[in-house]
Amino acid sequence: MSREPPEAQSPPPSPQPQRFDQDGDASRRTWLASERTVLAWLRTGLTATAVALAVGKVIPDLGHGGASWPFVTLGAGYGVLGVLIVAYGLRRGREVDRAIHEGRWVSPDQGAMGLIGGLTIALGILTALAVVLDI
Repeated sequence: MSREPPEAQSPPPSPQPQRFDQDGDASRRTWLASERTVLAWLRTGLTATAVALAVGKVIPDLGHGGASWPFVTLGAGYGVLGVLIVAYGLRRGREVDRAIHEGRWVSPDQGAMGLIGGLTIALGILTALAVVLDI
C-alpha cells in the first residue's frame, strides 16, 4: 500500500485592504484623515499652551530666588505660539476641507509655516540658553 502524501493546500488568500469604498471613492477616508490632522494641530497648540504655563508660572515659582522675568517672557512666547498653531490649524482645516470637496490639492501656507517654525526654533534656543545659563 503506497500512500501518497495529500496535496498541500495553500491557505486561502488574505483579503486585500480596500483602497476605495464600494462606490470606488476614497473621500470618506480622506475626510477622516483631514479631521485627524486638524485635531493634531489642536493638540499641538494645547501642548504649547501647557508649556507656556510650566515655563512662565511653575518654573519661576520653583525658582531659587533668581530672575523670573526670562521665564515669564518665554512662557508668554509659548502661549503666543500655541494660539498661532491653533489658529492656523483651524484655518488649514477649512482650506483642506474645501479642497477635498472640490477634488483639488491645497499647499500649506509657507508664510504661516515659516512663522510657526521660526518662533518654535527661537523659543527653543532661548529656553536652552535660560537653562544653560541658569538665569
